[in-house]
Formats: sequence, C-alpha cells, structure tokens
Amino acid sequence: MANFVKMAGDEVREILMGALGKLVAEGQIPAVPLPAFTVEIPNDTAHGDFASNLAMVSGRAFKEAGVKFNPRAFATQLCEAAELAGTSFTRCEVAGPGFINFFLADRWFAGVVRDVLACGADYGRSDYGQGRKVMIEFVSANPTGPMHMGNARGGALGDCLAAAMDKAGYDVTREFYVNDAGNQIEKFGVSLEVRYLQHFLGEDAVELPEDAYHGDDIRQRACEFAELYGDRYVNAEPAERRKALVEYALPKNVDKLKSDLALYRIHYDVWFRESTLHEGGAVKAALDRLTELGMTYEQEGALWYKNAEVQRKRLKAAGKTDEEIEALGLKDDVLVRANGHPTYFAADIAYHYNKFAVRGFDRVINVWGADHHGHVARLKGAMDAIGLNGDKLDIVLMQLVRLMKDGQPYKMSKRSGKAVSLTDLIEEIPIDAARFFFNLSSPNATLDFDLDLAVKNSSDNPVYYVQYAHARICSIHKKLAAAGIVYRGCTLEDLEQLTLPEERELIRTLAGYPNLLIDVAKSYDPSRMTHYATELATAFHKFYNSCRVADENEALMQARLALCLAVKNTIADVLGLMKVSAPESM
Repeated sequence: MANFVKMAGDEVREILMGALGKLVAEGQIPAVPLPAFTVEIPNDTAHGDFASNLAMVSGRAFKEAGVKFNPRAFATQLCEAAELAGTSFTRCEVAGPGFINFFLADRWFAGVVRDVLACGADYGRSDYGQGRKVMIEFVSANPTGPMHMGNARGGALGDCLAAAMDKAGYDVTREFYVNDAGNQIEKFGVSLEVRYLQHFLGEDAVELPEDAYHGDDIRQRACEFAELYGDRYVNAEPAERRKALVEYALPKNVDKLKSDLALYRIHYDVWFRESTLHEGGAVKAALDRLTELGMTYEQEGALWYKNAEVQRKRLKAAGKTDEEIEALGLKDDVLVRANGHPTYFAADIAYHYNKFAVRGFDRVINVWGADHHGHVARLKGAMDAIGLNGDKLDIVLMQLVRLMKDGQPYKMSKRSGKAVSLTDLIEEIPIDAARFFFNLSSPNATLDFDLDLAVKNSSDNPVYYVQYAHARICSIHKKLAAAGIVYRGCTLEDLEQLTLPEERELIRTLAGYPNLLIDVAKSYDPSRMTHYATELATAFHKFYNSCRVADENEALMQARLALCLAVKNTIADVLGLMKVSAPESM
C-alpha cells in the first residue's frame, strides 16, 4: 500500500540532494558536509504542500569552509537547480529568510483518492513493524472483584493500540494476566469465608477484617456457594473451607471478566494465569537464574534481589551523576519471604522472562495505572539482571479518570463496592462513546469523562460528530442513487478536477492515514486516532458545505463521489480499529 505523504517527502529530499549535487558539480558551491534538515508539511498549505529548512541550517557548514553564505540566496540556487520533471511536484519557491516550499501536482491528489479506493479495507496498512512480535498486556484486573474505571480506560487504550500496531505491520498478541495466586487470592478466600459464615451464623458472629474485600460481589459469591453446598463447610477446617470457596468463586469471576470485556468489545488472544508460573516451576527457575548470575543474596531467612545495584548501573549508563542516584534512595527487593513464599515481584520477573525468553516476543508493552510508576524501573532492571534487555519492555502509564456531570466532578451510584465498575458505566452511556472518549486524551494525561456529552446526539459530542460524517456520506449516495446517479468509477484525469481548497484539504487528510497509524505505533498513544477521525470528519463537513456533489459536470460529479467513498471507507476503518460503530443513518 502506498504512503503518499512519505513518498512525497522522500521525493523532496531526493530533489534537494540532486540540486546540491548539481550545484557542486557546476562549481557554484563547495562540497561541504551538510547537517540534518527537515522536510515537513507546513501548517498553512496555501504557502506550499511541503517545506524544507535545508538552506536555513546550512550556514555553519559553509562558514566553516570559509564561504560567504546567505540562506535566501542559497535557497534560490537550490530552487533553480531543482529537477521537478517526473516528480509529484509542479514547482518550488523560496519563502521568508530561506525556507523552500514545494507544491504538489494535481496527479498526486488524484492518486491518493484512487489508492484509497483501490486498497479498500487495507488502506493505511504498512510493513513498518516488519512482522516483529509484540505483546500488549492490558487491563489484567484482579479476579477478586469487578473492573473499575481505570480498567475501562486501559481496555480502550490497549485494544486500540493493538489494532493500530497490527495495521502498522506488527504481529500483535493481546494478553490478560490473571493474578490467581499470592496475597490477593488469600485475601479473597478470607473475604469469601467470612461472608459464607455470616450467611449461616449472622454478621455479628464473624467480623470481616478491615483489609478484606468488602464489595457486594463477595457477598453474592458466598451466597451462591451457600445455596449450592448448604452449611457443609461451616464446621470444616478453615484451609479446606477457603480452598473450596476460592475454587468455586474464582472461575466465576474470571468468566465475568471475560463476559464484561466482550461486552466492551475486547477479546484477548491469551489469558495467562499467574498460578501456572508457580505450578510449572517458572518462578523457581527465574530465581535460580538470578542467583546463578549473582543478582541475589540471603538475609534474615529471605531471598533478596540486588535492585539498587542494577538500578545504579542503568542510571549511570543514562548519564545520571552519583549525587542524583544517591538522592533516589534505591533499595533492594525481597523475592522470597522468610516463610518461603515468593513475592509478587518474583512472579512478575518470571512472567516477563516467559514473555521474552520462552515465547520470543521482540517487544512487550504493559498498560498500567500511574500508581505503578515505582515498579517500572525495577522491572526493566530485572530483565537486565536475568540476562535479557530491559529496554525491550515498555510501560504505558495511564493517569486517572474523573467522571464529570454538569461541569462538576461526579460520583455515580456504586453497586459493587467502593469503585464505579465498568458495567456501571456502560449501562449509563453507549459503548461507542466509552471506547471513543477513553482515548480522547493521551495516556499520560488525566481524563475528564463528560457523562453529559457522551450521551448527547449533537455535533458537540465528538463520537457523534465523526459517526455523522459517515452517515451523511451514506445518505448522499442513497439520495443520488434514488435519482439514478451512482458511482461508476473514475480515471486519474477525472480525479484531477478535485482542485478546490476544501477538496485538497480533505485529500491531504486522507493521505495522512498511513502515517497516523505508524505514529500511534511509535508513540503508544491511541488518542491520535480519535483526533485524526475528528480532523477527517471536520474536513469532510467543510467539503460538503462548499462543494456540490451532484454537479452538472459528469466527470467532476464522479470524482466527488469517489472522494466521498474514500472518506467513508477511511472513517469506517479508523472507527473499526477503535471498535466504534460506523452507522449508515443517524
């Protein structure tokens, strides 16, 4: 699939390098090493479709060679020497103190529309990722209760990122890490046990610990268990009772996570259970490997990881001073407690070793809440310590979500404990709005989720605004078809008639789609997809208000129909990657 923006930018560089070579060969300028220069799309394309600062940044090189230099004069020389025949450009000119602006030919714009229609659903796909294996682990909510607002944002973010990276040429795996071992499961068992006993003995007979899980979901699971098994476990040994309760409730909770996420349009390739790491010996093997590499020591009956040593080495390599490192107060971490139980960190090291060394992922991306910030450096360092490359592990830290209503922070009614659950939210607002709104801001920005706006059927609502553009195009084609006017196909010559500013702006936006997906894959920021969708919808609405599709000129009418179809297909594609519907009528 062609990337017209990249190809045109590459052409500008080739044109400029050719002009430089010509000037050197003719003896007009000396052969000096030039610095890196930019080729970019200017904010105001009325002054050029592409611009370069080559002449602006070349002064130092020429002055060091003892040559008198004027950037505007040099830019003029470059324009005069530029060979544009056979390229995508009709002319270049000097602007300001020495910028060089290039103007695209009609054939370039026509080619974009033709390519979008020819590629269909594959438009925007590239080989940028070169098939490299990438795992994106996101949500991974504890199976001890319902998913909360942070999980909802992480779900939309991780799923959209996975879709964009897939289209950008990566081999992507979506994974959910089920924390079905360790302290949280022990606490889960205690919480269920108390609620089960209270069911038969009364709430005053058994007190629920303060640090236990207090949600209504725990009470519900305990009641279900009581209905199924009666009082059989009231007088059983505590360990037996808790084991039975967990074995009943945990699969139910995992199934609930799966069904809630499916309702939210998220489907994982892998559900990886933490318990398999313990049962299969992976945790012990990882600890043994760290010990063999000299990265552990024993103290007071516990096994410790030399986190401070590893972090100091990484920070020194990053250019930090001893004083800066000392101020961080680095500490070592416990891997195995004195009671012989591995810590969560030990399991996390084994899990990520499995990702890289066992399953062979080239890159691993974890989507975490911002409260996990302190865990990032030590986990990346642990990958170094165990013989891998911690720089291949990327963590997307996601800031909090604030629900807003009537312009003020809002607390929804909570049925399932202390936090608003995912299911609470999607009963209040459409799933389309939830998926779109959670990606309106970059992950590292706090998100204000406007509940009023999310249900509004007007152009103020960004998802409605984008969907309406798609529906409007469908309506145009239906109305014209009713009048006997249908799209019959276009030649490049027909498409070259799309020369009005609104048509050109719309085509430029279409042409940016492949680069948009690559940018998302580079930045791990799916909010760029919502911004692009809004930008494309805005460009279409401007076109619609300025350009009559049903024109008397048959060729122009067919070209505009082609442009409408190209926009419709691209809006549907970007919404599809976000798992947002593209309605044909609204």
